Amino acid sequence: MAVLASEARDAAALGRRVVVLPIEPGLLCLRCLSPNRLRFELEYGLERGTSANSFLFSEGLTPAGQAVPPVLLFPPGESFAAPFLEQLQALVPATAALKVVVGHVNPNRVAMLRQLASHWPALMLVASNTGAKLLGELWSQRKPSPPSSEATGAPSPSLPALPPLDVVKQEVSRQLSEGHRITLLPTPTPRWPGGLMAFEESTGLLMSGKFFSAHLCSETFAESNRSSTEEDRRYFYDCLMAPMARQVETVVERLEDLDIRTIAPGHGPTIADSWRSLLNDYRRWGEGQQRAKLSVALLFASAYGNTAAIADGLAQGVSRTGVRVESINCEFSGAEQLLNAIRSCDAILIGSPTLGGHAPTPIVSALGTLLAEGDRNKPVGVFGSFGWSGEALDLLESKLRDGGFRFAFEPIKVKFSPDATTLKAIEETGTSLGRSLLAEQRKQQRRSAGGGLSESRSNPAIQALGRVLGSLCVLTTCKGEPESRLSGAMVASWVSQASFDPPGLTVAVAKDRAVEALLHIGDGFALNVLAAGRETGAMKQFLQPFAPGADRFAGLELESTPTGQPILPEGLAWLECTVKQRMECGDHWLIYAQVDAGGVLDASGATAVHQRRSGATY
Repeated sequence: MAVLASEARDAAALGRRVVVLPIEPGLLCLRCLSPNRLRFELEYGLERGTSANSFLFSEGLTPAGQAVPPVLLFPPGESFAAPFLEQLQALVPATAALKVVVGHVNPNRVAMLRQLASHWPALMLVASNTGAKLLGELWSQRKPSPPSSEATGAPSPSLPALPPLDVVKQEVSRQLSEGHRITLLPTPTPRWPGGLMAFEESTGLLMSGKFFSAHLCSETFAESNRSSTEEDRRYFYDCLMAPMARQVETVVERLEDLDIRTIAPGHGPTIADSWRSLLNDYRRWGEGQQRAKLSVALLFASAYGNTAAIADGLAQGVSRTGVRVESINCEFSGAEQLLNAIRSCDAILIGSPTLGGHAPTPIVSALGTLLAEGDRNKPVGVFGSFGWSGEALDLLESKLRDGGFRFAFEPIKVKFSPDATTLKAIEETGTSLGRSLLAEQRKQQRRSAGGGLSESRSNPAIQALGRVLGSLCVLTTCKGEPESRLSGAMVASWVSQASFDPPGLTVAVAKDRAVEALLHIGDGFALNVLAAGRETGAMKQFLQPFAPGADRFAGLELESTPTGQPILPEGLAWLECTVKQRMECGDHWLIYAQVDAGGVLDASGATAVHQRRSGATY
């Protein structure tokens, strides 16, 4: 109990708490809230905190008079253990035969389930067939710790035995108390192979787990309107769903058969009024992935989630360029699917953890298939995490190099978990790969066209579009705490004033720009207007190709806006702005920002402008 009290104090110090939200008689939502990001995984990048939704059906009688125990759906990860257990103990006695439905399985969830098993000895776990397999594999595993947290000689606490498992092999319905009836739907995906959704028939409530989620710290049960969460749900989709758009579409199609009235995702507020629009959004967002002519096969296995986080970063970076990502979890994918992906893709990335000095067996098998069937003209990449050693990554690298494969980038080897800076560099590595594939495609198209001008560049309308002038600017931004600060910059010429009151402007940012990830609603930036005749130095600095993760401001003497955004002192003027809206426009995002402050650095200077001959290029 002393340990739990200490954990509760730690959680309170971090602002983590749990609120109980009544939904219907006999049904509660236990929402875990954190005002800060929990981890450095890509999907927490908007830094708007997070929430984790669990659902508790009370014990009681079915309409037929049969006694049923309390049922807890989708408990949170260990990060919320102390406040969550405190609330749950107030609602469910320790003697109850608590049933826990596991929506997805990872080491963080398993650590929480162990604590539940210690507090409720009669606990039973309900999981999909794959989820049950993962529970068996992970239950007795201990996550390796960094050297700074090595044990001081005291024995590790003993683990409770794995509770009995109720395995859901296919869609099944269960009668609960108060007339509630839930249908459990297995929803396997490469990222969450043990996924389960639950649909409560009398209320039309779909408890969708990772699907339709958004990392927001919101105590309100339902969103106020669609626009209030649209950017956050789109960001979550781009980070985690886009690399498996085909499997996601299959799940969304199945949901059309349900009489849904409200969607309650695993993270964020519920969607009551615009859930159908959200289903349509998921389809629309995936269409670009499905139409893409180029693709990257992303093969991985992940024991503790760290290698999967690296895979997410690479996939996000590749997807920004419009190249499709085919995500394959080697532990749960058939040989035919793996072979088809290797043969049909344009590049192959393979990632692995190191377990006991070795690569997991499914990764070794995938490597064998790649060596036997892979095209040596296609670029490859190796990535993964490790605790004490990285033998698995060394094996992948040496076998592929000896096999004559061409590497797209140097192997990405991360000790333990990637931090924010590392993840940004990983994402930029994926973007660099996507750009190189597109450049090669354009080169081949020019060869096949005999080297002439493309139709778009010779189009009179495109030529006329190029005559639209824009001021030459450098957009600069930084974000985050000093220990994990991210920064970026780009030359911007598609800039225009957009409003008088409040003063505002728009700037178009290509989707594959590294800085785009730092320009979401609420983020700040500085717009440095360049001076005619003095623009060469800034242009040379910021138009050069940067290696993934490189500091765009290295070697520069900068000044700062009132909130700390970088200013180029050789500029003509500067504006400090806050992003208020974003609109998707083909291959760019159009960002509307409110001007908060500014200054003229050279009152006698003139604005540098950019004149183009074609609207097909910058």
